Amino acid sequence: RALRRAGEERARVEARGAEAARLQRELARLLRHRERLARRLRSLRRCGDYLRDVVASTGQFQDVPAMLVHFGVLAGVRAALAQEAEAGQERLAQSRAQLQRYRHETSTELLGTKNELAQLHLRLEAAHQDVIQWESCWAKIQSTATQKTLLLGQIKLAVLNLFQLTTAWLRIPRDVALEDTKAQLDMVLLCMKGLADICAPGTHPRHHRGARQPQSQE
Repeated sequence: RALRRAGEERARVEARGAEAARLQRELARLLRHRERLARRLRSLRRCGDYLRDVVASTGQFQDVPAMLVHFGVLAGVRAALAQEAEAGQERLAQSRAQLQRYRHETSTELLGTKNELAQLHLRLEAAHQDVIQWESCWAKIQSTATQKTLLLGQIKLAVLNLFQLTTAWLRIPRDVALEDTKAQLDMVLLCMKGLADICAPGTHPRHHRGARQPQSQE
């Protein structure tokens, strides 16, 4: 029983020793932290003195916290402006890219339009040449038609004269219209065939009915 108590007491002593060691380490850590805070406080004290001097020199603020609040607001405004400027730069970059695409598309369309215009110009030149050729051909056709019309008029006049001479010489009634050139020509050919038959060898000359009798020579 005494040994058990001695063991328990020794365990409690060891536990207290371990706790004391832990507390000693924690105390050392806190002392080091306090030293760091003290050094930082000394450095910040110089900053505080500087800020108080600034407040005193400007005369615009009641104290340092008011000045810090003002500068905090300015910093927020600056951050907002920087963010807005960044967004503006991004929009500007997008607009430039879109403008570049529009320029490229417009250049492509303009090139296609120029090519199409060149093709249309070539087709127009070809059509103009065709018109010139057709005009020349039409002029030739008109000239030929005029010549043919003149020749036809001459032929009709010649047939009419021959018809009138033949019918007058053979004393054949002129029951054919003046504008019926075909009937006149048929009549002339018929008379010529009749005369050819009369003049053919082995045939007796016959006086055509109504033909003019030649006068005998005395």
